Amino acid sequence: MLPIQASGLLLARMYFEKYIYEWDGQLEKTVTSGFCMRINTGAPVPNGADAVVQVEDTELVEASVDGKTEIQIRILKFPTVGQDIRPVGSDIEKGQEVLSVGQRLGPSELGLLATVGVTTVQCYSLPTVGVLSTGNELVEPNVPLTEGKIRDSNRTVLLAQLKKLGVPSVDLGIARDSPDTLLQKLSDAMDMVDIVVTTGGVSMGDKDYLKQVLLVDLKAKIHFARVLMKPGKPTTFATLEHKGKTKIVFGLPGNPVSSIVTCHLYLVPAIRKMSGCPNPLGTVIKVKVDRDLILDPRPEYHRASLTWDADDATPTAHTTGNQISSRLLSMSCASVLMMLPASSPGASHIPKGALVDALVIGPV
Repeated sequence: MLPIQASGLLLARMYFEKYIYEWDGQLEKTVTSGFCMRINTGAPVPNGADAVVQVEDTELVEASVDGKTEIQIRILKFPTVGQDIRPVGSDIEKGQEVLSVGQRLGPSELGLLATVGVTTVQCYSLPTVGVLSTGNELVEPNVPLTEGKIRDSNRTVLLAQLKKLGVPSVDLGIARDSPDTLLQKLSDAMDMVDIVVTTGGVSMGDKDYLKQVLLVDLKAKIHFARVLMKPGKPTTFATLEHKGKTKIVFGLPGNPVSSIVTCHLYLVPAIRKMSGCPNPLGTVIKVKVDRDLILDPRPEYHRASLTWDADDATPTAHTTGNQISSRLLSMSCASVLMMLPASSPGASHIPKGALVDALVIGPV
């Protein structure tokens, strides 16, 4: 970069016929008309200079014999006063608020704190979340299947989702369908985590012990245990006191799709709220449906991917196919959950091209 002392319109038309100093960072040297000094990007502007010319906008006319010293240059583009000079305070004004309460500290925010010399700030701590699967039928993903067994995918999905959010998590393993086993697993978890997320054991079967253990053994308060929605009807939410601290329990359904959908709808907003986020709910956008959709008696969260037409700013939502709650393939490539209303006598379907709300759950 070449800081120069501009002199009306003459500067762009004349040669510098006097010696050009190689600026050594000493600000006491002064740039006068007909002279320039070479500086690097980000360096202080020398005294007397009021513009900077990028070196690619100059042409070397004469140099010393050894080529180390520039004697004459031609400026190819007429400079203006203040060109490529960043005045003090142009990026952050004196007294300007850099960050506000509730902002998430990402890379840029941390960089701003470094810029203003702030190395310690008061933050919300992220909750630690434990993930527990329940069911006699479950085996670890690396175990060969035998009759009546299925591999546990729920922990893999939920732990990956927590990692994506940057939330500390604990793998609590698999609890067999036994009140004593479940109680031991939950009791051990309370010493390690702030939130326990279970999958399975919350429906109406004779092996669904979660509610019993929470109410009877852990003296928890169950705030709700059934929700009018599809998928995720048996979702359960409870709180309890453990060693003077409030612990949260989310009992999510065992079906893989139900567990990840209710994770997005309940667990993720709860984590954001506990982390100080002022807007814990996810982003909702308008989308066009790509086909006629039959409505369910319950409000439905329908998995879909998005595409955009060049001449339309509203994306089109493409269903991911069969929406049964055991089909995890319906979550693959899904970037939104279309929020479909319950059917009614006057409305049994959503017509192709209609606009509906959609909760963003993945890259769009």
